[in-house]
Amino acid sequence: MTAYARTARGRAPRCEDGAVTAPDQSPVPFASPAAATGAEFVETPVDYDALVLASFGGPEGQDDVIPFLRNVTRGRGIPDERLEEVAHHYRHFGGVSPINEQNRQLKAALEAELASRGIELPVYGGNRNWAPYLEDAFTAAAHEGHKTLLVLATSAYSSYSSDRQYREDIARAITDAGLEGRVTADKVRLFFDHPGFVAPFQEGVDAAVASFLEQGIAASDIHVLFSTHSIPTADAERSGPRDIDWGEGGAYVAQHRAVAEHIVHKLGAVTGGATVPWQLVFQSRSGPPTQPWLEPDINDVIAELPAAGAKAVVIVPLGFVSDHMEVLWDLDTEAIESAAEVGIPAVRTQTPGIHPAFVSGLIDLVLERVEGTPAAERPHLTDLGPWYDVTRPGDCENVRLGFKPAAAGIAP
Repeated sequence: MTAYARTARGRAPRCEDGAVTAPDQSPVPFASPAAATGAEFVETPVDYDALVLASFGGPEGQDDVIPFLRNVTRGRGIPDERLEEVAHHYRHFGGVSPINEQNRQLKAALEAELASRGIELPVYGGNRNWAPYLEDAFTAAAHEGHKTLLVLATSAYSSYSSDRQYREDIARAITDAGLEGRVTADKVRLFFDHPGFVAPFQEGVDAAVASFLEQGIAASDIHVLFSTHSIPTADAERSGPRDIDWGEGGAYVAQHRAVAEHIVHKLGAVTGGATVPWQLVFQSRSGPPTQPWLEPDINDVIAELPAAGAKAVVIVPLGFVSDHMEVLWDLDTEAIESAAEVGIPAVRTQTPGIHPAFVSGLIDLVLERVEGTPAAERPHLTDLGPWYDVTRPGDCENVRLGFKPAAAGIAP
């Protein structure tokens, strides 16, 4: 099990019967009454009347690329000339990001899963950086008479861009749409170690390693690289509640390592107990060279694999929910090319996408909030879970921008 187990000092006070008591603090803004107390876990049923699927968004054509990148980098004053320098990944794919279609498929899969369980809960889709925007989703939901909304973000881990920024966007969208005081919005907990999220990765790693074993490659010569998005080191260090020592890289790194450790442990059933070397690596760095970002880079690691005796490499997109641009370009193109350059066969495993276990798991997460499932009964595969319903003070601060109004969390 992971060495980053959450300690009692990271939890809210509990009564003798196990119920969570509300900490001494101001009510959580934009929240339903059940979540507004600020307790770590909302164990009271909430009658949500709509679900909002929130995602990053992406361009749908060549003319969309620069406007999309302006949205992504708004507030930073980056000129279009520099944006064009980073637009080539999108240009390579005709200016179309796959993420929008993937989210449409996920939305349809969620609707089908809800229908199969006899649950009447409409699903709206909204993005941070491209149409339909979050404010469009909230406006549409409100127009249909829905007032108590639950937001499901397509991001599993703690960091500013994958957690707090979504919560800031929720607050901004509600305010910009003129819905403040008219609708409430809670957010589904981070699901990095939920069985439904982990299952597709486990399947992919098991299959890839088994295939290399069948080719006569020893388990000790198969290296598994768990890849996730690099972020500024300072932001990583501020991920997770501030009253817990997460170690180097904050909760962001701790969560990824914990999930990777779980997958490798289960991999023993495929290898007959033989150890498979593995490493957490990073990709898609975009900051200036002078700014420290999480390392090592996946391509640098691949370049060193021959010296480590590797004869095969399994690339696991552990930080990604679906096959969007960073997966298609940074892994399927650059990382696979890096492996070919050093003569090592490489396999990139699947992302959750619309895998049935993932879709079912997401609805299970929604029902946790609808039914007020006690924290002790919530599934999780590492010692770090289950994660909080209401984000704790100071979690995932943006070093450059500081704190902005955010939903689904306690104000710092």
